[in-house]
Amino acid sequence: MEGTSKIELIQGDITKIIVDAIVNAANTSLLGGGGVDGAIHRAGGPAILDECRAIVARQGGCKTGEAVITTAGRMPSKHVIHTVGPVWNGGKHHEDEKLANCYKNSLQLAIDNNCKTIAFPNISTGVYRFPKDAAAKIAVDTVKYFLSGTDKIEKVIFVCFDDENYQLYERLLTTYRV
Repeated sequence: MEGTSKIELIQGDITKIIVDAIVNAANTSLLGGGGVDGAIHRAGGPAILDECRAIVARQGGCKTGEAVITTAGRMPSKHVIHTVGPVWNGGKHHEDEKLANCYKNSLQLAIDNNCKTIAFPNISTGVYRFPKDAAAKIAVDTVKYFLSGTDKIEKVIFVCFDDENYQLYERLLTTYRV
């Protein structure tokens, strides 16, 4: 299927990935938090927080489904795209659409900033409790569809921290390659 050859899957630490941009599963305040957000802020250092504070001063944070970009600080990637995933609330509050928007808006922001390679964590599947299987399907479907309409993104890497997410993505990506 077109677009899947541009998609890679790895298990590991997103803060160590060498790409133009890594995506941060941020919160609306953009001021750091737990999970991948805290790990990115710790690994990247104060430059990320400084730029996030400037964004907050300019526009008042980041809404669910939207994305903003900063430096990656001390990490090997060039940029961090911060996107705010939805908190799972039973699936009756447009959570699927908001999660898909995280991927679409992050990819568009990557293109707008000449980023050709991008790495995504498993957005909203930690403390935001989005069901991992549904989140993986939305991520893969949205990225695959987006890539089918552009040649400006050369590679998307899904970076799974845990075994469960890795196996879900591996199954989905294998199915798409059939």
